[in-house]
Amino acid sequence: MRHLLVPNRKVQAALTEITKHDWLSKEHRIFSSEDGNNRLIPLSFSADANLPEPLCNFEIVFSEGKPNEIIDTDWWNHLENLVGEEALIQHKEAWPSSHEFFADMMIVRIDDSIEKYTSEIARAKLLSHPFIRLVLSDGGVLGELRIRGLKPIGARKDTELYFENIPSELTKTKVSVKESGRYISCDPQLAYYSTKLQTERLETLRFAKELRKDLNRPLAVCDPFCGVGPALSTLIAEEDLVERILASDLNAAAVELLFENLQRWDKREYPTESKPIEQYYDDRIVGQADATKLSGNSKYSGKWDLVLVNLPHRTIEFLPKIIPLLNRNNISLIRGRVIVAESDIKYANEQINQILPPIASGKPKPQLKIKRDYSSTLRLCSFEAWIDKEFN
Repeated sequence: MRHLLVPNRKVQAALTEITKHDWLSKEHRIFSSEDGNNRLIPLSFSADANLPEPLCNFEIVFSEGKPNEIIDTDWWNHLENLVGEEALIQHKEAWPSSHEFFADMMIVRIDDSIEKYTSEIARAKLLSHPFIRLVLSDGGVLGELRIRGLKPIGARKDTELYFENIPSELTKTKVSVKESGRYISCDPQLAYYSTKLQTERLETLRFAKELRKDLNRPLAVCDPFCGVGPALSTLIAEEDLVERILASDLNAAAVELLFENLQRWDKREYPTESKPIEQYYDDRIVGQADATKLSGNSKYSGKWDLVLVNLPHRTIEFLPKIIPLLNRNNISLIRGRVIVAESDIKYANEQINQILPPIASGKPKPQLKIKRDYSSTLRLCSFEAWIDKEFN
């Protein structure tokens, strides 16, 4: 996650400015740099990508966040009071200490071995996180559209907590998440995206800036698995970075939310319901579409400088059908994510490099980088491939 690297003598002044904007992470704590001369201040997801004066004078570093022990202690204390010390110790490795926030909601994955303690887990989470309205259990990914199977297990209304017969007005899952200074409408029950991957999106922004510098012009960006548009939000917010976009998804619910987001970000009219892909403005091609069929349309094929491939379970399988979307008249970039067993990363790297066209001179060979654990054996990885222009 993002941290602000601040000299020790300036920490208080920086904290005053950060808290004024409510950009300090509530879930993580400040900690010392290795040399002891600085502090790393954890920034919330809502903090702008481009910080204002005087915060922009400090370096932003990406580091694993250190959990706020006070909150963590609260969670364990509440859980122990609810289930007892013996059960706490017996299931020590199974309790869901990690979670994911969506605005005022929390998503937790509950192991089958502790399913009978679901209400106690929800109560402990609500007691230790007073700003949370709704706790949902994550039943995993379902179907071709990879929608999350989420079930409400606890909710709060004022001082009342509910674990059974939860009032319907408390179970709504459509929310607005503030990330890098912009609001993103989303509904994890209909179109899930990971708020924990904000650092990945900021890394994509950094690569896009590098490509823009190489081409000396704004970019044409294609996001054919865009969901509700979190990656595009970060890119189009950057002044003079993006000239035009193609944004599509197979999930109709995601496209409907994407239209709502684009209307907010662009200040232009878009449909209120999902529609098949079409060109709405000179710089906006948006709608529902099968990404694997886009390159078969001459209006979309060979037109894009940056292509994002965010379907991690099938990225390698779909790469051959995505590559033709690239503009091969100049250097171009593919930024992708892959879920793979750690033992298979070497083989996955070989597959990716066999599929890709030649890499541009002076650019690194694509290699999967582990970003986080997906399960006990699988890893979520990312890669970037700088594709050389095609010489006729």
